[in-house]
Amino acid sequence: MITPMVPMMQPSWVLEFSPYRIFTRPEWARLRADTPMTLSEDEIEPLSGLIDRISAREIEDIYLPLSRLLNFYVAAAQKLHADTSAFLGARHGKMPFIIGVAGSVAVGKSTTSRVLRALLARWPNHPRVDLVSTDGFLLPNNVLEERGIMNRKGFPESFDQKALLQFMADVKAGRGFVRAPVYSHHDYNVKPGNYVTVDRPDVLIVEGLNVLQPAKLPANGEAIPYVSDFFDFSIYIHAESRIIEQWYVSRFDRLRQTAFKQPDAYFHRYSHLTDDGARKTATKIWRDINQKNLDENILPTRQRAALILNKNRDHATETVWLRKL
Repeated sequence: MITPMVPMMQPSWVLEFSPYRIFTRPEWARLRADTPMTLSEDEIEPLSGLIDRISAREIEDIYLPLSRLLNFYVAAAQKLHADTSAFLGARHGKMPFIIGVAGSVAVGKSTTSRVLRALLARWPNHPRVDLVSTDGFLLPNNVLEERGIMNRKGFPESFDQKALLQFMADVKAGRGFVRAPVYSHHDYNVKPGNYVTVDRPDVLIVEGLNVLQPAKLPANGEAIPYVSDFFDFSIYIHAESRIIEQWYVSRFDRLRQTAFKQPDAYFHRYSHLTDDGARKTATKIWRDINQKNLDENILPTRQRAALILNKNRDHATETVWLRKL
């Protein structure tokens, strides 16, 4: 006798839970309290990106409250480190507080990182703030070509993960004069022999596409670290993909009229495109490469962030999601 299959019943209860507390822009702006505006207009201008122009209002409403919050986190981490060292009867060197900033190509990660660096450096208990982009850890173009993944540049497999992890481990261990390679957007390649040096900062901001990815769980239980394991706080910059596509196309067109015109630029060939040709080319690059990377690797990590900045089409932050403690 064959027993008929009984469809699985849904539970009569629904668990409603979000790990985030969501703030509207006015609600978040009020959390600035009496935090002073420490940047002048002349200091704000260089912080902007090519198309995401940062305003004093955005800094006052969004980034000053965030810098105040981060100051609490850094102070608490510094005290915990000192208390733990005293408990263990050891004298450990300074351990930098590391902030990860993730998000899609063209979403404004670099602008956010520069603004945070400028603001955090004005707090007296952590004046030394460094900024490193993981772009410098991309594999050289010749290696990507040899492996047949040049069209997946920016995907996780296109990075020198071993070198990136060693850099993160050295910084987190408090080692001095740790070097990170430099990437040239002009050459569209890592610059051989060029490095930035990180020497025991109070705060290090690490900006990159895939920095919030978790490591794959090993079958034998051995540790497999990933970049996100070294973060004390993490931020994800979010906008709808159709909006980011528009930003990417606009940025491509701006570069076509400026940087691409230099004869030795990697993308010099695009400087001769018509307006319509540039739009079609940028749209194709976005959808064939950057959209896929966003969907497959970047967006799935959003919920791992401690804080999410949700931006509208004008690059203004509309809501802030802060992970509950």
